[in-house]
Amino acid sequence: MYQAGLVLEGGGMKGVYTAGVLDFFLDKDLMCSRVYGVSAGACHMCSYISRQRGRALDISVDYLDTKKYCSVESLLTTGDLFNADTCYYMIPEYLHPYDYEAFERYEGKAYSVVTNIETGRAEYLRLKDMKKDIVAVQASASLPLVSRNVHIKGKQYLDGGIADPIPLRRSVTDGNRKHIVVLTKEEGYVRKPSGSTALFKLRYLKYPKVHELMANRHVDYNETMAYVERMQEAGKAFVIRPKKVSDVGRIEKDKDKLLALYEEGYRDAESCYRELIAYLES
Repeated sequence: MYQAGLVLEGGGMKGVYTAGVLDFFLDKDLMCSRVYGVSAGACHMCSYISRQRGRALDISVDYLDTKKYCSVESLLTTGDLFNADTCYYMIPEYLHPYDYEAFERYEGKAYSVVTNIETGRAEYLRLKDMKKDIVAVQASASLPLVSRNVHIKGKQYLDGGIADPIPLRRSVTDGNRKHIVVLTKEEGYVRKPSGSTALFKLRYLKYPKVHELMANRHVDYNETMAYVERMQEAGKAFVIRPKKVSDVGRIEKDKDKLLALYEEGYRDAESCYRELIAYLES
């Protein structure tokens, strides 16, 4: 196991790129001592830790036409676009069983990044018991407006990407000397203002920090990306990300597009493998 922080950006269904990268890592038995997953990155992190190659991809493509997985019907009847019962109970317990014993054998530390909607700050919830702590993964992947707030120990959370989309600074703060950052946005990507955020202000009247974060999200993201690039240029972080713009939507239903993006992630990780190992062992 490499003493390194593995940072996984979110990105909705674009996260299948990350699934491809992680499956290549598993093929090479490349494990990191700390993993930080955001939103979709947190979901795919779980299968990486349990060394269940292919599981993250299967979950991403096997239920595309299932209303009880992701649908407007689910949003209207439960408050969650991605059905929480299906994603965080039926799938890990029955449909694509999670290897809890393998998770317990993982010798490193895994963190699900969430946004505390009362304070507006990111929190990094360690996963110790996946049966209990899967709620932290749910919180990390709960997109605002199309998800219910997730309650954990008296606090309310939403998607981790709102407050910390790429938690490289946290990896540095935790004392990791090496950092691998897997992004889902292509080289040169610059986030633009999202336009009107009035709906966020209305929906989260009791939690004004949510509106504040969403209104400034493009500024915070671009500043974070600039930090990632400075770290990369200084040789302090190793970044893997798509080389071209993907036509995969945040909520994508085209299986072929998803498979292609997964394969792109696998190939990109494979193409830089020697360079990555040299970085980790330097």
